[in-house]
Amino acid sequence: MSAVRTVLGDVRPQELGVCDAHDHLFFGTPLLPGQELRSLGAAREELAAFRAQGGGAVVQWTPYGLGRRAADLPSLSRETGVHVVAATGLHQAAHYTEDTLAGLRGKPAELFVSELTDGIGTSGVRAGLIKVAGGFHALDTHARWTMTAAAEAYRATDAPIAVHLELGTGALDVLDLLCGELGVPPHRVILGHLNRSPDFVVQRQAAETGAYLAFDGPSRTHHATDWRMPEAVAALAEAGFGDRLLLGGDTVTDSARSVNGGPGMPYLLRRVRPRLALLLGDDLVDRIFTRNPGRAFGVEWR
Repeated sequence: MSAVRTVLGDVRPQELGVCDAHDHLFFGTPLLPGQELRSLGAAREELAAFRAQGGGAVVQWTPYGLGRRAADLPSLSRETGVHVVAATGLHQAAHYTEDTLAGLRGKPAELFVSELTDGIGTSGVRAGLIKVAGGFHALDTHARWTMTAAAEAYRATDAPIAVHLELGTGALDVLDLLCGELGVPPHRVILGHLNRSPDFVVQRQAAETGAYLAFDGPSRTHHATDWRMPEAVAALAEAGFGDRLLLGGDTVTDSARSVNGGPGMPYLLRRVRPRLALLLGDDLVDRIFTRNPGRAFGVEWR
């Protein structure tokens, strides 16, 4: 039976409720100095604010080595009543030191499988997805290495693979590698940040493969494309791909949290959801926030 692996255990897909399909409670990288998501209290407030808007689940795409704080996730989930899904995987090489990556040479797939089945470190918290990343209009050696490992981990577990698309680009190259060369079924692939490159032709081609398309935001960095997201989602829905769409907030900096004056997680339900409902109708928007995440992250665990 399909189940979504949360930090408190496996749940049925229909139990997720309204889902923020791409976000971060904790995140730290040398590329965003001084903006790390480290505060446990702020994470709790953010989840509570999301819950107050009707939120039921958050999928954290923070992978290995970027401050996931896996041991703190179960208590946050219990205290706020929000399901939380954790990630394994690796981001772009620029987010890591050479020593960190050197320690994983030859065995990233082993790490991914272990974190999906046994738990992250000593926390006992099992990941529910594999997060990897592409580059700007290309896949470098690191991306191919991590995606090859992700495909191996998928074959061992059936876990979905969520992909950071740099500035929303490279979706078709990612699908050629993961689904073409490496044999991952498209419905096990989730393409993130597609709103950052509002190319409807590419988005439609990606949707036609059967992959899930994740749209996220808003953000200061990508505001120039964020505002086009509702129209892109509407166009894909009208083309018959409403069942392939996911929505998330992707809060990656401390200043972006709602508790610090930013839009944060609640904005997804407070502002994005009603705007989409005007374009798509309540029924389809409800399915995008509830049924689609359950299918995308639901796994026949091996």
